[in-house]
Amino acid sequence: MTDNRLANATSPYLLQHKDNPVAWRAWGPEALEEARAGDKPILLSVGYAACHWCHVMAHESFEDEGVAAVMNELFVNIKVDREERPDIDQIYMSALHALGEQGGWPLTMFLTSDAEPFWGGTYFPKEPRWGRPGFIDVLRAVAGAYRSDRSRIEENRQGLMAHLARLPRSAPRDTRVSGEIVGAAATRLAGLLDPVHGGLRGAPKFPQAPVTDLLWRASRRGSVSAQTLDHLLLTLETMSQGGIYDHIGGGLSRYSVDERWLVPHFEKMLYDNAQYLRALRLAIPLAPAREAELFRERLEETIAFLQREMELEGGGFAASLDADSEGEEGRYYVWTPDEIVSVIGPDAAIHFNQVYDITTGGNFEGRNIPNRLSAVDHIEDVVEEETLREWRDDLLEARSQRIAPGRDDKMLADWNGYLVTALAEAALLVSRESWRDIADRTWAAIEQRMDGEDGLAHAWRDGRATRPAFASDHASLMRAALALGETAPSDEEAERWLGTARDHADRLEQDFAHPDGGYHLSSRHARDVIVRPYTPLDEAVPNPNGVAAEALIRLWLLTGDPDFRDRAERVFTAFAGEIAANVFGTASLLSAIDTRDNAVLALVVTRSGARDPAFDQALYAQGDPAIVTWTLAAGANLPATDPRAGKDMIEGQPTLYLCREGICSAPLTDPADIATALAALREAA
Repeated sequence: MTDNRLANATSPYLLQHKDNPVAWRAWGPEALEEARAGDKPILLSVGYAACHWCHVMAHESFEDEGVAAVMNELFVNIKVDREERPDIDQIYMSALHALGEQGGWPLTMFLTSDAEPFWGGTYFPKEPRWGRPGFIDVLRAVAGAYRSDRSRIEENRQGLMAHLARLPRSAPRDTRVSGEIVGAAATRLAGLLDPVHGGLRGAPKFPQAPVTDLLWRASRRGSVSAQTLDHLLLTLETMSQGGIYDHIGGGLSRYSVDERWLVPHFEKMLYDNAQYLRALRLAIPLAPAREAELFRERLEETIAFLQREMELEGGGFAASLDADSEGEEGRYYVWTPDEIVSVIGPDAAIHFNQVYDITTGGNFEGRNIPNRLSAVDHIEDVVEEETLREWRDDLLEARSQRIAPGRDDKMLADWNGYLVTALAEAALLVSRESWRDIADRTWAAIEQRMDGEDGLAHAWRDGRATRPAFASDHASLMRAALALGETAPSDEEAERWLGTARDHADRLEQDFAHPDGGYHLSSRHARDVIVRPYTPLDEAVPNPNGVAAEALIRLWLLTGDPDFRDRAERVFTAFAGEIAANVFGTASLLSAIDTRDNAVLALVVTRSGARDPAFDQALYAQGDPAIVTWTLAAGANLPATDPRAGKDMIEGQPTLYLCREGICSAPLTDPADIATALAALREAA
């Protein structure tokens, strides 16, 4: 009987492998000690539940008795969920990159018995294919070298460990990082945009949220050409009309395999959809009327999708939806013309298929991914949008009867924090209290399930929390608390959120701070990693150093406490060399520098929290991410050092003060004056 020890894992990804004939272990002291005691190399396999190629390798190799027998004989086999242990994933992915290999999942790394890497790859087919060696051949070759060619193994190990110890590669600087680098970096990044299809040139196409977030900011400041804004709007419109967007059920897939955004890898990740909401929110104030209306529709649809398919009972959101169902990638999401006819009827199908590119030949393996990449001339003469919406609802109901993709229902603190921020910001922009309610409910679930006497947990599932947290969790929740404070209906609630943000800032500093500035990903209490990752580089989500720096600047703006400003500046100086060398990978840090240099504190002084909707519309319509909006009670008793001190209502009306670099505007009460003042700030940036 195979000694597979994954049955008690919390991770759905690990549980997918609990019945494999492989003697899998979860990462931890017992597995590492087993390797040391037997002087056996470790085969480390890292993936995630929604990963298509992880499923392929599992089916071909990990479910195969013959392959498993070789693995069990030659290695201690450890399975890791990269979402549950991002530090392990980051360490060994960095080692793979140092070998000159392109990253991806599944990550397959070979380690010494002390867990130090010496070789690796990603997906290996069971049999030699596509120029790749067969997995059994790889296993035997690696194990043979480990037994009989230790000098070569040692040379590789030393080189990779030296590489990991040198990250980041640039020494910290003593001088303040100038904001001029933001405009220069944005100009360089703008040159990578695809003027035809949007996004970055080439394929595959990822949303690249940290990069586009920076470019939205640069477009506001006028530090890039007007054409850049056109390309950004094209990017978001093409994503929103392409097959990467689910036109039947809402929500964004992880990436497109082609340059047109037509064919996605169909997995849906919580973080992608949170960042998509944020991009829509940034774009709406800058977009022409037609595009702005499209983006508002996508906001509505994506939030509805998240509630319907990813919200957990009791609050909080699941990590992802799988790409595969019924053994096929995308099977749940694609259609034939006959299937459309069977749901909405032949007459309606003629018009629907014309609008959504549904053909007999199909656009994906003989079936069809609904999309609106091909404009239909005078569509209003063919069919009304409301009618299309009704047909989509009918198709969604029919689709719900299919076998659905698997859901990874673990709750991650950092990813849920991203969503809380996005929901709170979107609620501000379009005055939607129900979205703010979802954000509140999500935060309550995080606090109840994941934060307590034992500290913050990174993951939670089925009543079990996985600790400790990572820097990404505290950074994300710090930023989310500030977003909730900005949307708080009263000054008392806003102050509570400010205190929560300060608490996460202090916990981040205590457990994750690096002596040179910035933050390790792993806590100082981590004992099961060979290094504590310390890098500013973004991945599909912004790096926690960028998120933390942004939030610390906002805390400084609200409190006047110079310690928060100094912590943020130390992040910038610690990674100044990396910023200069890799603007693509440090976009979130550059966005934080933009906030530092363009920050405006918008103080709303009121008595009851109730305000004229026109007042709020004028206040929030700009949607500038560098504006921090805060509610303050009339007559609030604040220390003189607090930047919010001394502000009061004028003639009993809600009153706005715009404060920048310690200097505040005259009080504003008229919505038209507020709109004019905010527009002037944008023009002066």
